[in-house]
Amino acid sequence: MPATVVVGLQWGDEGKGKTTDLLAESVSMVVRYQGGDNAGHTVVIGDEVFKLHLVPSGVLHPHITPVIGSGVVVNPRTLLDEMAMLEERGIDTSRVRVSRAAHVIMPYHVELDRAAEARLDSDGIGTTRRGIGPAYADRAWRTGIRIGDLLHPDELRQKLMRVLPQRNAVLSDSFGVAPFDLELLMVDALEWGRQLKDLIVDTTVLVQDALSAGEHVLLEGAQGTLLDIDHGTYPFVTSSNPVAGGACTGGGVGPRQISAVIGVLKAYSTRVGAGPFPTELQDDIGRHLLEKGREYGTTTGRRRRCGWFDAVPLHYAVAINSVSGIMLNKIDILSGLPEIRLCTGYRLDGREVSWPLDADELLRVEPIYETFPGWDADLTHLTYAKRLPANAAAYIDAIEALAGAPITLVSVGPERNQTIVREPRLISPTTAYPRLAIA
Repeated sequence: MPATVVVGLQWGDEGKGKTTDLLAESVSMVVRYQGGDNAGHTVVIGDEVFKLHLVPSGVLHPHITPVIGSGVVVNPRTLLDEMAMLEERGIDTSRVRVSRAAHVIMPYHVELDRAAEARLDSDGIGTTRRGIGPAYADRAWRTGIRIGDLLHPDELRQKLMRVLPQRNAVLSDSFGVAPFDLELLMVDALEWGRQLKDLIVDTTVLVQDALSAGEHVLLEGAQGTLLDIDHGTYPFVTSSNPVAGGACTGGGVGPRQISAVIGVLKAYSTRVGAGPFPTELQDDIGRHLLEKGREYGTTTGRRRRCGWFDAVPLHYAVAINSVSGIMLNKIDILSGLPEIRLCTGYRLDGREVSWPLDADELLRVEPIYETFPGWDADLTHLTYAKRLPANAAAYIDAIEALAGAPITLVSVGPERNQTIVREPRLISPTTAYPRLAIA
C-alpha cells in the first residue's frame, strides 16, 4: 500500500485538518511530519469542534494510529494537555505514538522566542512565541533534547549541563530574563517522560512496518509551502519544511513509497504574522472574508490577514510538492460577493515577474487581477459538483488551470460531509469516500 501526503499550498491555514480527517477514513495511520504546537488543525464533526496542535487529526477516528514523527518539535506540556482534553471528550489517546527522535521544546526555548520577538517589536517575524525556532536551532546545533532523552535521567542531565549555561547566558545577558534552574528542569522533564513513556517508540520503524504490512499511511504537514524555510517567503517563514519532501525526512518514508500528494488550498488567501502579502485586503471585502471565514488562528487566536486568491506562487507550489490532486476549501465563504478577483501575475518596476521572489521584492509588486462575477447561492448544502452555480464552477476551473493539477475535492462548509468529490480517480488509487456522494 502507498503513502499519501497532505500539504498546504499557501501560507498555512488552508484547512488541512479537514482534509486529513476526510482522507483518514481509508487509512490506518496518520503521521505528523514537521512543525510544533505553533500549528493548529480545526476539525468539525457535527456540533463538535476539535482544535488540535500536536496530535494528528486522525486521532478522531478509532481505527487510526496517530503518529508524531521525528521531524516534529514537541512541547510535552502542550501534548499532555491536548491528550487530556481529548480524553475528557471521549477520544482514546492511548493509540498516539511519539518519535523518540523528535526534539523537545524546552522552557528556555519558549523564553528565547518570546524575548527575541519582543525586542524586535514591529520588525519581528511574527512567530507564535512558542519556542519553535529556538528548538529547531538547537537541533541544528546538535545541542537539542530529544523525546527519548526524557526516559534516561543520566543522559538528560549530561545534555542539560552542556546546553543550559549557554542558553541562560543569552537569556540573562541579552534579554534580562532570569536563568533556568537545572534541577527544576530535570524534575519537569523526567515527569514528562514518565507520563509519555508508553507512547514513545521508533516511529520510522513503526511507519515502515505498516507500509510493509500493506497498510495505507497518511502524512500530514503543518503550515504551508509559502512558509517553508527553503521555499517560502524567507525570512518570514517557519523553521521546518512543510513541503511534501519534509514528509520523507520527518515522517520516515522514502520518496518512492509516496503515491499521492494532496495539496490543500483555500478559495482566497490568508496569512498570519509579518511578511509580504501582495493581495491583502484592508477594506469591507477583507472584513467579509475575516468574519464569514472565521479567520482567527487556531493556536493563537490572532486575526488572519485576508486577501484575494494569489495564483502567482501556485504553479511553483504544485511543482515542488509533486501534487497529484487538490482540495479547495472555503469556496462557500465567497458567496454573496458581487465580484471576485484572482491574482494571475505581478508587475514590478513596470515589468511582469514570476515566482520565486525575495521578500523585499514581494513588498513592492503590483498584483495583476482577473475579475470573475460572483454568486449569491448558499453552497453549504451541495453534494454534487454539477449543482454548483455556474460562476462558482468557472472560478474553480480557473484556479485549476493555473495550478496545473486537478481540483479533486471542494469543501463547501466546515463539516466532514460538506465536501464535493469532483474526480476521485485522481486523488489516490486506494482512497475511498464511503459517506460522500461522487460527482
